[in-house]
Amino acid sequence: MVERETWATRVGFILAAIGSAVGLGNIWRFPFQTATNGGSAFLVVYLVAVLVIGIPALLGEFVIGRRANINAIEAFNKLGRPQWAFIGAIGVIGSFWTLSYYSVVGGWVIRFVYGFGSGVVLEQPQTYFTEVAATGPDAVALHAVFMLITVGIVALGIEDGIELATKFMVPSIVVLLVALAVYAATLSGAGAGYEFYLTPDFGTVADNAASVVPAAAGQALFSLSVGFSVMITYASYLGKDDSLAADGLTIAVSNTFVGVLAGLVVIPLLFAANIEIGGELVGSEGGAGAVFVGVTSALTNLPGGAARVVGVIFFGTVLIAALSSSISLLEAVVSYLVDNYSLSRAPTAAGLGSVVFLLGVPSALSLEWLDWFDGIGVTLFLPLAVLFVVLFVGWVLGQEAVDELRQGTSGGATLSMVWLWSLRTVVLLAILVVVGLNFYDLFLTPDSGYYIVPPGF
Repeated sequence: MVERETWATRVGFILAAIGSAVGLGNIWRFPFQTATNGGSAFLVVYLVAVLVIGIPALLGEFVIGRRANINAIEAFNKLGRPQWAFIGAIGVIGSFWTLSYYSVVGGWVIRFVYGFGSGVVLEQPQTYFTEVAATGPDAVALHAVFMLITVGIVALGIEDGIELATKFMVPSIVVLLVALAVYAATLSGAGAGYEFYLTPDFGTVADNAASVVPAAAGQALFSLSVGFSVMITYASYLGKDDSLAADGLTIAVSNTFVGVLAGLVVIPLLFAANIEIGGELVGSEGGAGAVFVGVTSALTNLPGGAARVVGVIFFGTVLIAALSSSISLLEAVVSYLVDNYSLSRAPTAAGLGSVVFLLGVPSALSLEWLDWFDGIGVTLFLPLAVLFVVLFVGWVLGQEAVDELRQGTSGGATLSMVWLWSLRTVVLLAILVVVGLNFYDLFLTPDSGYYIVPPGF
């Protein structure tokens, strides 16, 4: 039996969990989800979703992981509820599925780091993404490069790979985003971006609740890495003396801060460049390439070599964030095979990475396929996994969950019970609404939104 690894330090776990949360979900998805869903209106709903749904669900995954002290699928067997093991399976499959197209986006980021460094991207800023970077053999090759880096980090293990890498990655992301936000604030026209982003318009929320609410809830769960079995896996490497509540709050606040900070970079850049939200470059539907086309077009207005420098810093930051999340998605799957079948970590990571690469090839060859993979991952796998986690922790574990949450924490009995009943009522109701709206989108809207049938079928 392979000896199970643990985090070397509590800080290592917190940074790894923040790294998982602070990824493309925050820097690729969040600014443009915000921009195309009403700006500050979306931001307000998103913050409420993080507080009401995200944090309680995150703590639920922590409780399962640490109490079982094993991977996300086997955890339910160890807790004496094998009939619920399908929850972990949904999350692990969701991680595998998401990483396949996530890696393609990671390849795009590598392309843009090089493109800004060489200056070639500035020669055709509005068409570089669609005509050069998005699809084709080069996109497949860079998808492979991104997966190789991810596999290499995971193969090194928890302490020497994931923990060590995220101790560098997370502080770097924050420092670079702060620098970019300060720079964006100096640009003429940025003030209009701040007004759009930070002045709440509750009328917009009321008029578009059916689209804004599920989008914000999905973004909250995606950006916290809830529903992918990642946080169950990471918490399984924890000791009993760690405070899950304190760690969860730290992770959620840090993740939300980075998401909001990313918006303070991207949206002022767009407004400073007079790029219309909902226009040709940043369409009403957002789109996988929105951050690449929008930010690149915005940066072309900068003088001299500033565009190249800021472009390299911005997309370099995105690359670090993407890797910090991709390693967690792969680890969720690797841990299952290492735990259950006593397989060696390095060849297991390499084998799984190869399968993920092959699954991602359609996304590297077609934007329609990538959008479909993203839609299925975010609107099907993720909310279903969260729904069943909430049901399991709230109504099956019950008092056991409260006892586990209180481990490593002095007092907090009342707050623990408030958390449990919030899972049983408010969170459960909220996630049921989100699942219902998502299923309507998936199964009943073939001409708009996401749809369950793949492209061309």
